[in-house]
Amino acid sequence: MQTIQSDNYPIFFENSIDELVKFIERGKYSKFFVLTDEHTSEYCLPKITDQLNELGNYDLIEINAGEESKNIDFCIGVWKTLIDFEADRKSLMVNLGGGVITDMGGFAASTYKRGIDFVHMPTTLLSQVDASVGGKTGIDVDGIKNIIGTFTQPKAVFIDTDFLETLPPRQILSGLAEMLKHGLILDAVYWNELKSSDLTKPSTAMVHRSVVLKNEVVMEDPTEKNIRKSLNFGHTIGHAVETWALNDKPDSLTHGEAIAIGMICESYLAHKKTGLKAEELNEITSTFNKLYPRFTFSKDIYEELYSIMLKDKKNMDGKVNCTLLSAIGQFNIDNVCTKEELFEALDYYLAG
Repeated sequence: MQTIQSDNYPIFFENSIDELVKFIERGKYSKFFVLTDEHTSEYCLPKITDQLNELGNYDLIEINAGEESKNIDFCIGVWKTLIDFEADRKSLMVNLGGGVITDMGGFAASTYKRGIDFVHMPTTLLSQVDASVGGKTGIDVDGIKNIIGTFTQPKAVFIDTDFLETLPPRQILSGLAEMLKHGLILDAVYWNELKSSDLTKPSTAMVHRSVVLKNEVVMEDPTEKNIRKSLNFGHTIGHAVETWALNDKPDSLTHGEAIAIGMICESYLAHKKTGLKAEELNEITSTFNKLYPRFTFSKDIYEELYSIMLKDKKNMDGKVNCTLLSAIGQFNIDNVCTKEELFEALDYYLAG
């Protein structure tokens, strides 16, 4: 796969471990740190341990796995570890893991001593096609996802799809939701290709295509003022459901499962508001319903979900703002949705 050039940094797909070693050697860093969780320490770190040991002068920082760790307390722990190990401004952070690691590792690095270099080696499908690309860093506060963060680009991203062999099927499906989103908002041909493929084993070519699509959007709009808002399709409602589940039913939803719910709901809104045809709505709904298990919740939580949506960072003037579709492969940004419309969309999902 061809190396992708993003906003002043490369995204490597071939010989990524070797490329990581070369990058660290070229950078002449005083020392480097590898941030992992207990899962990536067990299943992914051994794949690169020999190469890292040859480089020497590095320390391992391990946090607990899961979204629950992506908060200020764990971030303070990372900063304190960097202080304890005398990390200076010529140090490097290597984020080895999924989206929690890349989001929080990028945030910790971008703020430590006003910023040290960091690179991503994403190990989940979700982080390879989404979290590791685009320069967003962030942590959660009061259960609100990514509400605190920065736009800071990594120095490089190293994608090795061999890491995907360590993942359970549910985590593959979680990442697949973002790939399907890329097709829905940007490329109808890619959407159709994904639907007709063996989605339990996404190919490197598919991962590469998703990264190309996201990177094109990010390069045009790095700080999310315009076209980059397209990537939020499914996330207004999806993040609200995910946040509620994280607080009330831990481990009941993955990010991708929540975003699939959001895309069904927001496709319904698109049919009502921005011209998505009924047959396309049915196609989207049936595709996600076949891939993802039904998640049931009571209408009693609608008000709570709405209060979460009101805190979404994409909102304008206190109104809930959604990215919708005008057709499969075409997005429509900045659509204000009323409480009644949002509740109607949730009703549509629950109706099956």
